[in-house]
Formats: sequence, C-alpha cells, structure tokens
Amino acid sequence: MTTATEVFRTARDFLLEHREDYTRAYEGFAWPRPEHFNWALDWFDVIAEGNDRTALHIVEEDGTETRLSFAEMAERSNRVAAHLRARGVAAEDRILVMLGNQAELWETALAAMKLRAVVIPATPLLGPADLCDRVERGRVKHVLVRAEDTAKFDDVPGTYTRIAVGGLPREGWEPYEDAYAASPDFVPDGPTLADDPLMLYFTSGTTARPKLVEHTHTSYPVGHLATMYWIGLRPGDVHLNISSPGWAKHAWSNLFAPWNAEATVFIHNYTRFDPARLMAEMDRHGVTTFCAPPTVWRMLIQADLSQLATPPREVVAAGEPLNPEVIEQVRRAWGITIRDGFGQTETAVQVSNSPGQTLKTGSMGRPSPGYRVELLDPVSGAPGADEGEIALDLSERPVGLMTGYHGDPDRTAEAMAGGYYRTGDVASRDADGYLTYIGRSDDVFKASDYKISPFELESALLEHEAVAEAAVVPAPDELRLAVPKAYVVLAEGWQPGPDTAKVLFEHSRQVLAPYKRLRRLEFAALPKTVSGKIRRIELREATAAGSDHEYREEDFR
Repeated sequence: MTTATEVFRTARDFLLEHREDYTRAYEGFAWPRPEHFNWALDWFDVIAEGNDRTALHIVEEDGTETRLSFAEMAERSNRVAAHLRARGVAAEDRILVMLGNQAELWETALAAMKLRAVVIPATPLLGPADLCDRVERGRVKHVLVRAEDTAKFDDVPGTYTRIAVGGLPREGWEPYEDAYAASPDFVPDGPTLADDPLMLYFTSGTTARPKLVEHTHTSYPVGHLATMYWIGLRPGDVHLNISSPGWAKHAWSNLFAPWNAEATVFIHNYTRFDPARLMAEMDRHGVTTFCAPPTVWRMLIQADLSQLATPPREVVAAGEPLNPEVIEQVRRAWGITIRDGFGQTETAVQVSNSPGQTLKTGSMGRPSPGYRVELLDPVSGAPGADEGEIALDLSERPVGLMTGYHGDPDRTAEAMAGGYYRTGDVASRDADGYLTYIGRSDDVFKASDYKISPFELESALLEHEAVAEAAVVPAPDELRLAVPKAYVVLAEGWQPGPDTAKVLFEHSRQVLAPYKRLRRLEFAALPKTVSGKIRRIELREATAAGSDHEYREEDFR
C-alpha cells in the first residue's frame, strides 16, 4: 500500500526533476491528495531520521549563531509536543504563537502539527488591541510568546494557557524551556485527516478588518510544493527568505517550501536593515537561494551590490509586484534575474516565473503547476478574458487553496462564487499565456475614462534615481473625475520641495502617455500595515480630504 509519505515524495520529485521544464512540469504535475497526512510526522520526521545536515541556521546581529540539524529539530519538536500536551494542548485547540525568528518558532510549529493543534501565527509587532481581536475571533485557548511581550496580554481577556519563551516568566506564565526536559518519544493520539485545520491566518488588512484565513494539513504543507518549484529549491540548498514571523510568506518560504526540498533555512536577524552586512552574511554562509519583498529589494539597490562576491543561484520577489527598474539593476550587478511570483495568504504561489522559463519584462509569469488560472471578464464575469480578475478554476480545485474565511460563510461564498476562487486582483494575459499584474480591483481607477494602473505609474516613477518608494492613488478632479496623484519617498541625497517636484513631473511627461502622467505629487511617508504592505485606503482618504503640501503639474508649466 502506498503511504502518504511516498505519494508526497513522488509529487515533489517530479517537480524537482522538471524544475527547468515548465511545460512538462505544468502538464504532468498532479497534486497528491492523501486521505490522511501530517507533514511534521509523515514528511519532516521521515527526512530527519539520522539526518545531521543543517535544517535551521540563525545568525544574530551580534554574530552568535544557532545551528540545528534535521534530526535535532525532530527530537526537539517531539519534546515540545509532549510538554504542550501535558499543559492541556489538544487536537484542534487554537494556539496563538507570537515569536521572532528564533528556534522555538520552528520547534513549536512542528510540535503543534504533531498534536493536530491549530496555530494562529502573530507578529511580535502587534499591540493589545490587535491581540484582543485575534484571541476573541480565533477562540484562542493557549498563547506562546516571547517573555518581553507578555505584558501586552495584561489587558487581553481570556482563560488561555500562557507560555513564555526566554527570560524569567512573569506571574501566571509558564516557562517554555521546561519542554526540553520532556520525553523525546512522541506518539500521536490519532490519525490526521488531510483536511483537518492546521493554521488560521489574519490577513494584513490593507483596506478593511483583517480576514481570518483557514488552512489545512495539506493546503499549506502540500500546496507549497508549487512555491518550492517557483523558487527553484533543491536538496542541500541554503535558503534565505526575508520575512517577518506571523505572516503567510514566512510559512511559505521559511518553513514549508525549503523543508519540502530538504534545504537549510537560513536566517539573519537584525534590528535595522544593513545591506552591506546582509550581503556579507550571504557570502559567508553560502546562500544559494534568496527571496525578499520589494521593499528590501529597493533598499538593496541603494547600496553597492558588487559587495556580494557570490550571488545566489536563484533570486525571487514576492509580496507586491516588483518594478522592472529594480530587476534591471540587480541583473546588471549580479548577472541574475529576479523572478516575480504572485500568491496570497489564501493560497500558495498561483503564478510565477519559474526557473528555465523565458522571462518577459513586467510579467509575473505563467500559472504554477497545479493551478488553473482564469481571467474573469469585468462585465460578464465569464472566463477567458484578455484582462480581468485573476481567478482559480474550482472544477480542478488546487490543494494549495484555503478552506475559506473562518467564521464568515458569506465572505467565503462570495469569494468562491460561480465555480471560481476570485482573488480581487486584476491582470492581463498575452498570446503566450504570460500574466501581467495590473492592480487590486479596488485600486485601479479611471481618469478621463482611461483605466489607470497604479502599479504601472509607480514603476515609471521608480525609474528615477530620486525615488525610493512611491504609491499612486486617484485624486478628485472636476474635469477628469480623477487624476493620478503620487506619494513619494525620496532616495538619500534628495530633498522634498518644488525643485524635486518639478524634476519628477518632467520625468513623468517623458516616460508616460499623456493620459497616464502624474498630475499631483506629495512627499510623504507611506502608511503601511505591520506586514509592510502599503495602506492605499489611507492615502485615498487623505487625498480626498485635500492637502496643503501637494504639488500640481500645472504649477510648473
């Protein structure tokens, strides 16, 4: 009888074998769909047995290091699972885990899976108000947090178990470190159904109250075979992904994708981002694959990229679309091309430029293996549009898709209406099947009856050396209904004021069609969620309210 482990390995090995043959991988890949599956027990512990290769390598800002082998991680997670079980953690109990990039985070993730508990990941940046929402809506029964964050829970009501990691625990909190004295022999209390709940993610909430996304023991662990394929991970790789714990991308590329590939997860912890130090650590520890959000890539190109003596074999970007100018600067310096990918908390990577594909400037690639992607016509809602909302065909439901929005059946039904999962993102498709991102459906706007993609205008702005970051939103206009307004964060050496505004308006006229060019501009910090995504709703509200610090194109004619 074929085991769940064997089915998973067969699917993984198929993607590894065809990692640079997109057509073969896409046409031949089939999702493994076992009835029972527990990634920690059926995959990680299997590859960890007798395995002394490094699974997790953390380098702190002061230079101290933590290295744990696959075998050590398996044993430590067994001890943690036994300890948590003794503390009352049972199957389907919700555990809010709020840790930084520290070994205990990975130990707890594996231990919770083994117990069939449900993890609610949370970033340490959250405050009491956010935690109250998560504890209440997530029906949290246990919290596991850094000792320095325990005070945040003083005003968070609930009868949850309190476990503190590091330092001397406060009254009412139990020390996590007691787990290391527990037995290393763990016996699960029952089989894990493939569709049992595994994770509940609160989305970043860029436009509304965060949604609660539910994933299963297969939707993320198995779903991220597609993410492994996109990154180009191989067994033995050293993978660096810059992402904050608590957000979906951390699970994507600091847990499931690299360990699906039997690669090392490498972490460089820092308080303040230092491009030179990061590149030095990448060289020193032989990073072979690298993923970072656009914000980090934009900061990296402000530095001397030639400081990295041995660039990684594969580099990718995710979180928001990456502007072509950034891609070109990295290509010139490192001789490799950053490959974009598109996905959501609700899914694994749906569309990507995988290794070996012909790259098209500005395109985010083609559908990932296992995903049938359609563009829905904005008027009729029918599939097959050249431009429309990105949607997944549910007649061939991908494993890497959420169960739904927990506790919100109406929102789930709306997202899954008509046999398609609707992403809320708009793209265009060319004759070769390549998809180009246009924007969130609620971010795209019309000016003088022309459709404007904020991403396109932001990319044009970032081509100018003065611009470090930019966000474009519609500004009310009596004649045109709306005109593009840019909020700009300047690069080092540039000062806000009319002289710089004039330069940027001139740049806009040179690189953009007349109907697209910027009409208004303001120098300001960009409001962001705790996950680093721009809160455009705040910019739209500020624009509608008016500003005394705004520059207008007509002022410089």
